[in-house]
Amino acid sequence: MNDIATPAALREQAASLRLHGLIEHWGEVMAQPEQAHWVAQMLGWEAAERSRRSLERRLREAHIGRFKPLADFDWTWPKQIDRGAVEELMTLEFVKDASNVVLVGPNGVGKSMCACNIGYQAVLAGHTALFTTAGQLLGELAALDSDSGLRRKLRQYAAPDVLIIDEVGYLSYSNRHADLLFELVSRRYQNKSTVVTTNRAFADWGEVFPNAACVVSLIDRLMHRAEVVRIDGESYRAKEAQEREAQRLAARSAKAAPARSRKAAA
Repeated sequence: MNDIATPAALREQAASLRLHGLIEHWGEVMAQPEQAHWVAQMLGWEAAERSRRSLERRLREAHIGRFKPLADFDWTWPKQIDRGAVEELMTLEFVKDASNVVLVGPNGVGKSMCACNIGYQAVLAGHTALFTTAGQLLGELAALDSDSGLRRKLRQYAAPDVLIIDEVGYLSYSNRHADLLFELVSRRYQNKSTVVTTNRAFADWGEVFPNAACVVSLIDRLMHRAEVVRIDGESYRAKEAQEREAQRLAARSAKAAPARSRKAAA
């Protein structure tokens, strides 16, 4: 047993794990001094297993999916990116004061990858997170007919410590969609952190939500105490696609070379 783990500390740990049966028979369990080692080991197993299952559950509920780890990101590819700012976001300091994060840039430059890494780090740190696209989020909210169903779904999206809304600006939305997003952002404002990726500057959000009266207020709430990271450059996905195509062509050429040699020899 760890020398620091006194019987009182062990009992406190058992209480925090809500092992009420064990606590009820604490006197019997700890009657012999050698029992303390076994109890400490059992409590350690229980705490570790609960932590593991909690992490698995939060990762599953976050819906982050597959993503490229930040360690594999090619920092030399974007024409503009503040690496220090991105790496600082991974420390999750912005979560402590419920600040927001806005990742702005064209398609394929790594906005979603950065957002997924933020969400993953948040879950590892013990926070709750949820990843969704703007289309999925607003489509789901707008499809609800009943007020009770809408309130319940808004509470669900307002609950995570970190909500990631991907791809704002790729589609245009109605006034109702704008009002729903404003309602959600307002519920989270100064309470929980929201991470947004967008390919549009805020000055162009009027085209994303045409004629919506709440756009200015929506942007104001998102931008208040927000960390804005701008990424510029060519699409990395297009680069990878071109590299894969070049590899396929090279492989086909290598396979065809022996056949050409045999034909030439004949």
